[in-house]
Amino acid sequence: MWSKIAKAGRVMAALCILGALSACVTVEEPKPIIINGAAGYLESVVLPPNSTITIAVIDLDTPGIIIAQKTFNVVRAPVPFKFILPAETISSNVNYGVVALIKHNNQVIFQTYDRFPVIHNNKFTTEVVMKPVGR
Repeated sequence: MWSKIAKAGRVMAALCILGALSACVTVEEPKPIIINGAAGYLESVVLPPNSTITIAVIDLDTPGIIIAQKTFNVVRAPVPFKFILPAETISSNVNYGVVALIKHNNQVIFQTYDRFPVIHNNKFTTEVVMKPVGR
């Protein structure tokens, strides 16, 4: 009987030590990557009613890879945007950028043609300039 009590005491002591050690370890979550800015165009035009804008963070090296995207109705530009990305979704081997387009009646009327790199150039705020489609 004493051996069972002694064994239980050793198990309890080991659990207490493990519990104390685990309480000493502090793991901080990596801070998210925040990208913000504005998307607009230089032309002095009023957008037609029911226009939508899509703004996306993309992989500049791999066509078609969208990291994050937002689409919403827009009345006028420039349109402010903000993306909050979990740090673990960002790779040091990828060049990231922001693109945008404005549609009306499912037709693109403005879009980006230039690169607007972010993140690995230590730039987390950008002004995205769209140009009219077909000009």
